[in-house]
Amino acid sequence: MMAFNIPMAVLTDSYKTTHPFIYPKAQKMVAYAEMRQAYDKDPHDNRIVFYGIRFIIENYVSKKWTMQDIEQAEVFFATHNAGFMPFPFPKDLFVKIVKEHDGYFPVKIEALPDGTACHTHVPTYQITAEGDMSRLVTFLETLLTMIWYPTTVATLSRRSRDLIQAAYDKSVDADSFWSLESRLHDFGFRACTNVEQSVIGGTAHLLNFTGTDTLSAAYYAQFQLNKGEPVASSIPASEHSVMMAFRTEKEAMEAMIEHFGEGVFACVMDSYDYQRALDSVLPAVASFKLEKGGFLVLRPDSGDIIESVLQGLRAAEKVFGVDVNQKGYKVIRGCGVIQGDGVTFKSLSQILDAVLAEGFAAQNCAFGMGGGLLQKLNRDTLSFATKLSHIVYADGTRRDIMKHPKTDSEKTSLPGIFDVIRNDQGIPMVYPRAEDGIPHKDNLLQVVYDHGKVPLAATGTTSSLFAPSVTPSMATEEDRILSSAGSLHAWPVFSELKGRVQKEWENLPKVFDPISKELREKIKVVLAAGEP
Repeated sequence: MMAFNIPMAVLTDSYKTTHPFIYPKAQKMVAYAEMRQAYDKDPHDNRIVFYGIRFIIENYVSKKWTMQDIEQAEVFFATHNAGFMPFPFPKDLFVKIVKEHDGYFPVKIEALPDGTACHTHVPTYQITAEGDMSRLVTFLETLLTMIWYPTTVATLSRRSRDLIQAAYDKSVDADSFWSLESRLHDFGFRACTNVEQSVIGGTAHLLNFTGTDTLSAAYYAQFQLNKGEPVASSIPASEHSVMMAFRTEKEAMEAMIEHFGEGVFACVMDSYDYQRALDSVLPAVASFKLEKGGFLVLRPDSGDIIESVLQGLRAAEKVFGVDVNQKGYKVIRGCGVIQGDGVTFKSLSQILDAVLAEGFAAQNCAFGMGGGLLQKLNRDTLSFATKLSHIVYADGTRRDIMKHPKTDSEKTSLPGIFDVIRNDQGIPMVYPRAEDGIPHKDNLLQVVYDHGKVPLAATGTTSSLFAPSVTPSMATEEDRILSSAGSLHAWPVFSELKGRVQKEWENLPKVFDPISKELREKIKVVLAAGEP
């Protein structure tokens, strides 16, 4: 039983439960998933950051089915068809899951490691189902497809980092590059539809930056994914309610300075009149701020997003002064601006251009992205899809399957079973799996679920596996042999994922076709055979 008391048997789309009746009898079926287009169809950059498979496997796929699940599903499906008639669902297969597979979904799932940077059309996961259970090969598609969300957030966050880093390269001295890590701050918790989304999307952002106000994600990343080592941080900050609770904005700012003025802290400045606050209130508290010696961050929250940032920078320069760095750009003394209203990938670029054009170094400005980071995207942003790609019929006949609609070539799928292998430049490319079915020794698609077995989190310098129904300390010798044989891989700690993204992303060309020559030859054969 899952959240909301929903049986595992109905954690899919309605029509998925009818497909086992339709699929032909087979010895084996294989399906795979890919991102079919670049972020917002950008023709200049088709890189992606794959992330989130661990969350889905641990919290949904690896959960044990029970007869109670099936009985409750049967009651539900009895009236689910149009007209409140019985709806077809494969009860016989579901019962076998419980009685013959110990309640664990009978498929094998291979996936790219979380944090892998690659290009569109690289398979992100591959599902294999065999025997009578091959009819369930795409039953988990609904759950697994939700990988689109953290992958899209991670990709957006990384591309945003590219924009900021380019501005840093141009305007910031090397000894100040440490501040890049906190330049894009996650303001998206309240923009999420639920807490789970905040955790999934919030951790995806933390692959690229340390700044976040989404405590749910920061806590989860630290204690569930990183062995207690911190991965995120924030600063004290005021909100409009706090500012307006005082008789004057000056009193409110003085209270902030009194409590937090020795460190870094932020004050929202537009509760009444933003320009007046910059011209009158800021100078009035300047001496108190200087006495405390901390770093003040000014936050506009309305008005033109570009002009608001420039207004804040100009006012801070006038009140606190600037130093000119080695690259010829101004660095404000002990003060900066954070823009947290209306920040998107597009507006982020516009603000950075304006800041540099005004002569200020990029380090003077930070950004808070809320709905634009965690909410204003969908499955079509990267066009994520799962498709059947290979079948071995009951008579042993093998067939590679490829969707190729004449009306939309962008929805064309790949045929066969796949390995993802780095070329000589370290770029992931897609190859057909060998005819003997054995994955290449350097295959990036690693087993993350196999009939109930899942990786353990890394502990220290070693890792092990355990059967789903036992604790790590009770892991059997057989499970450990599986681990040493490489059949399953341990989940790495979160800090390793961050390092992987940084290294791999910068190594990739912005635009690349990852389809190998060998797979292209297979595609030609499948297309030449024509429609079935």
